[in-house]
Amino acid sequence: MNQKELKELIDFLIEKDISEFELERGDVKVRIKRGGETAAPVITHAMPMAAPLAQAGNATSIAAPPPASAPPTPTASAEEELHTVKSPIVGTFYEAPGPGALPFVKPGDQVAAGQVLCIIEAMKLMNEIEADASGEVVKVLVNNGQPVEYGQPLFAIRPRR
Repeated sequence: MNQKELKELIDFLIEKDISEFELERGDVKVRIKRGGETAAPVITHAMPMAAPLAQAGNATSIAAPPPASAPPTPTASAEEELHTVKSPIVGTFYEAPGPGALPFVKPGDQVAAGQVLCIIEAMKLMNEIEADASGEVVKVLVNNGQPVEYGQPLFAIRPRR
């Protein structure tokens, strides 16, 4: 997709007042989310399997900036003990099976491997995300209804010993 096509697409989305748009064409993926004056398009090219990790890390950091009011980071020894459950797909994070329902899990809950932690909606399909480790949910790292990227951390779990 060239710059002219991208500009035409953005102009069309603004004209039609579309706030979020995603397009995949071959190895090019375009995701545009408008939410104010600072919104900008994010363009990602599929990386070959042998691509350096630094390049892939740069692409995800652009798509998912840290929240402005991030709490202080835990100590290194605390981070080493925690297991991170990451998003296997791009989509929208939901903490509960439906609007008004209780969340699948909350901090302090004990979970078993295979237990449903959340739902990620992708292309109108609801995908249940299961715990890949047993232990205590220490922190939910994303907000309900928030878009998530592939590999983005969702939960911090303290594994059972």
